Amino acid sequence: MLDRRWIAAHIPHQGDMCLLDAVLDWSDSAIVCRATSHADPANPMRAGGRLGAAAGIEYAAQAMAVHGALIAGDDAPPRQGYLTSVRSVALHVARLDDLPGALEIRAERLSGDANHILYQFSVGHAGRGLLEGRAAVVLDATAL
Repeated sequence: MLDRRWIAAHIPHQGDMCLLDAVLDWSDSAIVCRATSHADPANPMRAGGRLGAAAGIEYAAQAMAVHGALIAGDDAPPRQGYLTSVRSVALHVARLDDLPGALEIRAERLSGDANHILYQFSVGHAGRGLLEGRAAVVLDATAL
């Protein structure tokens, strides 16, 4: 299992913005991560004293970044990716911060090449789906 320190060393998100705690499982096409930062009152994604469910998209984006780092290998520097769109997003709860315990973040690479990737993602808690959708990621914006 890869921990938060490994994650922070391999993605651009640093400090409190590194939201993931661990990689639970991964393959060339998918990743499963765990996070508990949703319950932290100091979470930088909070607004108005709460963490809305749409913040789960950032958790999924970080799982995608970790997946990209794992596929690239340990010697590759972190590549900055940009979400260019999210589609078919369904929020099944209003907020995330009132859930005790860990979130499970899943991302599956549906298609892509060296610079453009389409992922399907979901965030769950205790076997319950909280949100899901699809995200398009561009890894090298200068190539557009």
